[in-house]
Amino acid sequence: MVYDDVTIVVDERDDLFYTRAALQAHRPEKGRITVQPTPANGSPAALAHDMLHALGKRLAPGPNSPDVWLDSVNAAWLAAAAWGVAAGVRRVVVLRAHLLTIRRIDQLLAWRESTGAQLTLLWQKAPRGLPQMLARVERRISSRDQFEALLAEPGPIPTRQFFPPALSAVAGPAAVAVVAEQSPARQLRDTRSASRRRAHPCVGAMATAQMFQPAAAIEIASESAAALAALAHPLIAGALSVLAFTRASLGSLRFTRDLDITGDVSTIKIHGAGHRCCPLHAVPAWARPLLAAARAHHRLTPHSPGDSVFASVMVAEARYLRAHAGHLPRLDLALPAGSLVS
Repeated sequence: MVYDDVTIVVDERDDLFYTRAALQAHRPEKGRITVQPTPANGSPAALAHDMLHALGKRLAPGPNSPDVWLDSVNAAWLAAAAWGVAAGVRRVVVLRAHLLTIRRIDQLLAWRESTGAQLTLLWQKAPRGLPQMLARVERRISSRDQFEALLAEPGPIPTRQFFPPALSAVAGPAAVAVVAEQSPARQLRDTRSASRRRAHPCVGAMATAQMFQPAAAIEIASESAAALAALAHPLIAGALSVLAFTRASLGSLRFTRDLDITGDVSTIKIHGAGHRCCPLHAVPAWARPLLAAARAHHRLTPHSPGDSVFASVMVAEARYLRAHAGHLPRLDLALPAGSLVS
C-alpha cells in the first residue's frame, strides 16, 4: 500500500486548536471533509457511516430502516467511496484517529486507495502508540503552523476519473477531472459488440445525443431534491432521482447501463419495452451528483459499460428502494411490490 498521500498530525497534548481547525476546514463543496468517528460505536460499519455523514448523507434510523443493508461493512464503504469520488473529495481529515482499531484504520487506508484522496489522521496521543501500518507513514507534523499550512493546501487531483466537468458548478471546483468520453463511432462499435453478447440493440446515450435532443427534465421542489441528495446509498439516490425527473417506468430503469449516461452526466437514455422507444432525458443540475455517484459505484465494482447500473437495487435490494420511495410522498414514487421482482 502506498502512503504518499497519508499524513499523521501528532497532537500529544490533545490541543483543542487542532480539533477546531479541522472542523473549520470542513468544506465538502470544495473537496475537503472532516470526519468525526462516533465514540464507542461497536458497529462494524460505524466508521463508514461517519464518512457518509461527513459527505452529507443521512442513514434512516430504526431496526427496519431501508438503509439496513448499509450495516454491511463492504456495502457501506463502497457507498462512501462512490460519494467521495463523485464529489471530487481531495482531502480528508479524521479526528481522534488514536481511538480507531487497526481494522478501521485499514478500512480508511483502503478507502483512500479507492478514491485517491489525501488522508490526514489527527493522532491525539503520544506517537509511540502508532500501529505498524501508520509507523511507515513518512509525513508527520506536530506544530500549529504546519497544520494550518496543511489545511490550506488544495490537495491532490483525485486519481479516479469518474466525475464529469459538468459537476464543477454543482459539487465545487474540486470536481474538475474529466472522463474521456468515447467517440460516437467507437461507442457504436463497442455497443454492437455488447449487443451481440447481450441481445441489447441500443447504442449509448452519447451516440444517440448526436441525432436527438433530450427531453426536458420534470421539475421537482427543492425540498424533494434535497431529500434525495441526502440518501446514503448512491444507487437508491440515483434510481429515485431518475424516476423523479423522468417519470419513467421501473422496467425502463432496469435496463439503464453505464453507457446510457453521458460523460458529463447531462443526459440519460431510458429504454422502453422491446426498445421500440428509448428516449433521451436531460439530467437536471441537482440530480447530476447523484447519477455521478451511482456510476462511480458501478465502476468501483467489476462491471462493464454494458451492465445495468441499478440492477442490485432493482432485484436483490428492491424492498429498500420501495421503502425509500414511500418516505418521499411528495414525489409520488409509490412502487408496486411486484414490479421489482426479476
